[in-house]
Amino acid sequence: MSTYYQPPKYPASDFPSMQPDAEALPVVVVGAGPVGMAVALGLAQRGIPVTILEAADQVSFGSRAICISRHSLEAAARLGFGAELEKIVLPWVGGRSFYRDQQVLHFRMPQREFDVRPPMINVSQSEYEQIVVDTIEQNPLITLHWQASIAGILRGDDEVTLEVDTAFGKRHLRAAWVVAADGGRSRMRELAGLRLEGTNYEGRYVIADIHWESDLPAERMVWFDPPSNPGSTIIMHKQPKNIWRIDYQLDPSEDAEIETQEDAIRARIAKHLDWLQNDLPWTLEWHGFYSARALALREFTHDRILFAGDAAHLVPIFGVRGLNSGMEDAETLAWQLAAVVHGNADAALLQAYSIERHDAWEQNVANAGKSTLIMSPGTHGYRTTRDAVLALAVGRPEFGELINPRQSSATHARLSPLTWPVAEGLTGVLPGDPVEDRRVRVVTADGSTASSLNVVRGTGFAVVGFGLDADGSAALAAAASALAAALAPESVCAAAVGGADSSVAVGGTADDGVTVLDAPDLAEALGATAGEAFVIRPDGLLLCRVPVAELSGVAAALRAGTAPEGPAVPARPAQVLTDDEQRRENVWLGLSDALDQVDPSDREGFLVRLALQLGSQAGHREFEEAIAAATDTSPVRTEELAPQA
Repeated sequence: MSTYYQPPKYPASDFPSMQPDAEALPVVVVGAGPVGMAVALGLAQRGIPVTILEAADQVSFGSRAICISRHSLEAAARLGFGAELEKIVLPWVGGRSFYRDQQVLHFRMPQREFDVRPPMINVSQSEYEQIVVDTIEQNPLITLHWQASIAGILRGDDEVTLEVDTAFGKRHLRAAWVVAADGGRSRMRELAGLRLEGTNYEGRYVIADIHWESDLPAERMVWFDPPSNPGSTIIMHKQPKNIWRIDYQLDPSEDAEIETQEDAIRARIAKHLDWLQNDLPWTLEWHGFYSARALALREFTHDRILFAGDAAHLVPIFGVRGLNSGMEDAETLAWQLAAVVHGNADAALLQAYSIERHDAWEQNVANAGKSTLIMSPGTHGYRTTRDAVLALAVGRPEFGELINPRQSSATHARLSPLTWPVAEGLTGVLPGDPVEDRRVRVVTADGSTASSLNVVRGTGFAVVGFGLDADGSAALAAAASALAAALAPESVCAAAVGGADSSVAVGGTADDGVTVLDAPDLAEALGATAGEAFVIRPDGLLLCRVPVAELSGVAAALRAGTAPEGPAVPARPAQVLTDDEQRRENVWLGLSDALDQVDPSDREGFLVRLALQLGSQAGHREFEEAIAAATDTSPVRTEELAPQA
């Protein structure tokens, strides 16, 4: 019996049009997808009523975005639906890639003792969305209208009028702010006269969910040119309840209209499962079609209309950055828009949202784009080098790193106008960087209790001091109290790590209201020094790290939407690749581009000239070894990979 999730349908909502003299709604969110609903929950947490308009009569059907990152799970916890979500998910930590029938990569994402959650989980987007809908239905500040589609917009200086098609006729709503989160085919984007810009990749994929009671592990499995489907690329992911997601690439010569018919899909999947020696029955539950795109609006903020998620930007699926980057959009937009709505910040703060999240899209595209060039190389040069990398990786594991899918990780906001300067040469977690949740212990009158940094800091800002004496702890408490008053109703938590012992009250707070943490490794992990305070934003990014005495300027900087002047934070975090890995990546990218630029009739000549140039810079033995490695793509013994004396 199939366990595939069938979401419930909702009746059409009926609501009256607003009268011209009625006060405009504070915020209307267009689109009840993961991003729009997350924005609504974040605003409601901050006391702002939200109306959501959804054109459909149910949450999305099908697995769609199945891979949820650790950072998104943190966001889900902060937004109030994380605990329910984590009851139904399937965690995983790595994956394997194969060239034909030989493994060429085995990767694992970080899973450390201090981590609170797995690096990645699988769950269908349909079930994910249903949990969020159920959470929203319990929130008195959020009204969700089903079967209510946008027909027109009229923009004014202080509000936006929305014309809405419903089953009961046209309705008109007025909103001070509108969040457009209505997906990749955004009607709001169309009505606003805006277009996405960027790159459309050539690769086309059929995506399908099957019910299959296989005992294969929960890991990302990819086959390049498998014997079951020569010339294609196949991706498999296990989901909860014995549901499997299978994506496979279509050849450019194949007709998508024919290949997306159910009979064709069943035949293609059956060939692959038969090759895997499957003898278990399976059923096709859902299917779709996908082509890789890296597109975005130039600006995400357009007066009173704010774009988020796929309505603002699209990224290739490889590396699972779509829903995950959308959740980052939602958390950032929620706290910044709330500050503007409550009058605690100028509207300029929303320009920071646009700058931050557009730069985050560029970060995602930089990684997902490289993955796409491996998964769906669209030119002769990249196809040639991809196939060469795969052939070499059979026996030379170091080349397998180029195939690494670069799984989603939290983006940074180092280029944000909100990000504070730092002294040159400062190391550790810098302003704009994500601050990972990690296990900590909260000191209480009776000892300590297990917790996590995410739980301690709550849904708002956190001011964390390190190695403070009694006066420093008092200054930290005073600064946090002043920040809370300036940003009310935004919550602000004060916490201290290390330093002088304080009188601790029941509940884990000292007499001055500072939560005391027993986390001896936290200062080292963040690169903190004694007397320093870290201000963490509600979306988990570090706003600034300053001496405790300088915390008084934080509220004013947030109100103005700009940080103090000073030495800028480096634009990018330190390179995570080793020198050898970076060198191989540079060679792959450079050679691919060169092959695309050279005259097709001269490609062999170009490669010979290149080999002569490079060979003349190597010793005789090294050059002979390189020729042998390029000629023989069969597996080599481990001892043969050791450096030669």
